[in-house]
Amino acid sequence: MICAGSASGAPLNAHPLQFGAGWECNQGYRQVGTVCAAITFPANAHGSDIYQDGWECDRGYKKVRAACAIIKVPSNGYLSAISDDGSGWVCKRGFRAVREDCVAIKIPANAHAMESTYGRGWACDRGFRMTGAQCKLVSIPEHGYLEDTGESWACERGYYRQSALCVAVSVPLHGYLNATGSDWACERGFRRTGPQCAMVPIPSNAHVDFNGDGWECDRGFTRAGVQCKPRQARSE
Repeated sequence: MICAGSASGAPLNAHPLQFGAGWECNQGYRQVGTVCAAITFPANAHGSDIYQDGWECDRGYKKVRAACAIIKVPSNGYLSAISDDGSGWVCKRGFRAVREDCVAIKIPANAHAMESTYGRGWACDRGFRMTGAQCKLVSIPEHGYLEDTGESWACERGYYRQSALCVAVSVPLHGYLNATGSDWACERGFRRTGPQCAMVPIPSNAHVDFNGDGWECDRGFTRAGVQCKPRQARSE
């Protein structure tokens, strides 16, 4: 609590404010009227400006009403101020809190403990995928590779997935691998026709369209079936 007044008028166990006039009580004291009275706090506690009571428990203790009770940390646990249940402790990696104990998480072969104990509490190592309560090896075919997730595979560029294999993409003449690398597209001026790239038939006074697999008439011409005819001028 801050009291207005001059620094010279500060009572015992108080100090002037850093900015402006007035004073405030030192840590471990509370303003009572115009004086600073000592705060009485229990054993295993110390003064603190954080809490309204003016004190908090020492490390290894937790507040129980007006006292500080020792935190009973089970085997394979450690003190933590961020315990979910307010117990003051959490279990080590690979263990899960069960009532007042830390019980070992059953981790299968080719797996590892997770930081979070929610859910299974474990995950499969890279190159393995979860199948039931086990971690099975990811079988990668020729021309395949392990994806970033570490639990599935994809085919190299130039191959596409077919069942459990990577099959080479057959690129026809005037074709090229598309952006995905698992299929092909035709060069500009050609269109996909079955397994081939067929040339786009372009009539006189026309050109390849924006998409590259069709045509459109030149300026001053209009489409009439498969031909481009001169556009007739409007009559005045």
